[in-house]
Amino acid sequence: MYQDMAIFFSFAFLYALVAARLERTPIAGALVFTAFGLAVGPKGLNWLVLDIHAQNLRVLAELTLALVLFTDAANADLRVLSLNYGIPERLLLIGLPLTILLGAAMASLLFPTLGMIEAALLATMLAPTDAALGKAVVVNPSVPAPIREGLNVESGLNDGICVPVLLALLAIAAEPVSGAGSWKLVLHHFVQEIGIGLAVGAGFALIGVWVLRLSAKRGWLSTVWKQLPAIALAFATFSAAQALGGSGFIASFVGGILAGGMARHQEEKHVLLLTAEGASDLFGLLTWVLFGAVVVGQALDRLTWEVLLYAILSLTLVRMVPVWLALVGTDLGADGKFFLGWFGPRGLASIVFAIIVLDANLPGSRILTATVAWTVILSILAHGLTASPLANAFARRIGTLRTHVP
Repeated sequence: MYQDMAIFFSFAFLYALVAARLERTPIAGALVFTAFGLAVGPKGLNWLVLDIHAQNLRVLAELTLALVLFTDAANADLRVLSLNYGIPERLLLIGLPLTILLGAAMASLLFPTLGMIEAALLATMLAPTDAALGKAVVVNPSVPAPIREGLNVESGLNDGICVPVLLALLAIAAEPVSGAGSWKLVLHHFVQEIGIGLAVGAGFALIGVWVLRLSAKRGWLSTVWKQLPAIALAFATFSAAQALGGSGFIASFVGGILAGGMARHQEEKHVLLLTAEGASDLFGLLTWVLFGAVVVGQALDRLTWEVLLYAILSLTLVRMVPVWLALVGTDLGADGKFFLGWFGPRGLASIVFAIIVLDANLPGSRILTATVAWTVILSILAHGLTASPLANAFARRIGTLRTHVP
């Protein structure tokens, strides 16, 4: 254990020394972390003495995702979002269901041994996007704000929306229900998880920010402890929603949106979130290193042409066609639709979902988890390397078009 800790924290220290320099290159942090995990893991130098159970990796990935969702949402510009809510609304209400349907159809064609429910599970696991892998896009001020906020809100809510769908499909797979019964089960999970998630997220944010202000007003909040409330509030919101049967991811994102929106000014928000952002980066580093060491190493032995083809289709056709259809009738041109369609990276949410499905011991679980793993691997490479160059190119094109508008 201590050897693993020494390797991990030494790597974290060294990465911190060059993080600012690497952020100005096409090399994304997740790519570096995963490659390092693979290099020092059992398939590489075998320096890490790993005894990681699926449940432990799931908890770590869930907490990381919850903290990332909370901090990203808290940093969102609500003024821009209120004026441009149409993009995330279309992506979630039209694009997401179409993505799941198209993904399930492709899975049925490429993996005939999978049943209809398992094909739908695969599509659902790979439907959520991870803005952290395309952070160069979301934080690039040159990219139009509506597109940045649209991608941020989409990635914040689509994983929470997919959770009840995933759990309902798993319930049907465990105890097959036909006809209206299956739809009733899906609807029950959907309404319960989203409803509880929304209520818990809103309640914790409103109460948390109120008592935080009260404490600061009375001088009870010290400089040192001022760094911790955002982290504690994010984890408490997620855990409470999960314990009550709701979606902790929905709760985390909604709680972050409200907490950030209630901040009186940008400086107050920055002070409260700075440590939380650092913690989310550290949790993310650990998650991706373990993903590289544990998951990628095993995925290397399970690569088939069907798995590789589905992973490629999931990142391109299955994502981009629904996004294009969802945005028909908007003011976005072809380049804007392509840009939004391409930046649908798969990451932490898909990893969490794959671990949940693996625990269910379905007949096709090996195919499902291998396909998710390879899709995430390709996404780390493709989106990590293209985020900065394509964001800058898109920003320059938008600027050129505005310059030539009479």
